[in-house]
Amino acid sequence: MIDPMLNRLLKKPLASLAKQLIKVGFSANKVTMVGFLLGMLAVPAIILGYYIVALCLILVNRLADGLDGAIARATRVTDAGGFLDITLDFIFYSAIVFAFIVANPSENAIAGSFLMLSFMATGSSFLAFAIMASKHGINNPQYPHKSLHYMTGLAEGFETILVLCLFCLLPQHFVVIASVFALICWLTAFIRIWLGFNTLRAIKPS
Repeated sequence: MIDPMLNRLLKKPLASLAKQLIKVGFSANKVTMVGFLLGMLAVPAIILGYYIVALCLILVNRLADGLDGAIARATRVTDAGGFLDITLDFIFYSAIVFAFIVANPSENAIAGSFLMLSFMATGSSFLAFAIMASKHGINNPQYPHKSLHYMTGLAEGFETILVLCLFCLLPQHFVVIASVFALICWLTAFIRIWLGFNTLRAIKPS
């Protein structure tokens, strides 16, 4: 929901750091992969109860997610890089929730599964519209440098990061946080489906 504003605030510092990484030989895809692998180490950390370690790894992953885009914009934005980035993001988000389910299945399984199902709803509506938007040449003014058309919603990148961090800071409240965020994700999905359907229905066949 606040991703466009956050992107504007972080654009310059990320671009500055990206230039330094480019000088030492980092490409956007390398940063994507390194960030993903480091982020996935949060899964065993959560399962073993090292929540602060997991929080640090999640933040490193999200920093890398911002840096890979900054590096791409400073060098070359590619469809392959955009595909890799969004795919690994969705895997990472669900993996963190899965880790909390494994850590305490008796308490976290239902809420965690409900949240992962809501991720499926937001992700599928997001990606399906991105495909159709590309097909019909629908502009994406809020995210002009993205490889995919980014459909806005109540639950976007910042909100998801915030929730993953709250899981680590307040693991005893996982069920409540996951349940509330799942409802927000479902609302986002319904809004995207309604807007996407009506937008595409209004397009006249050529």
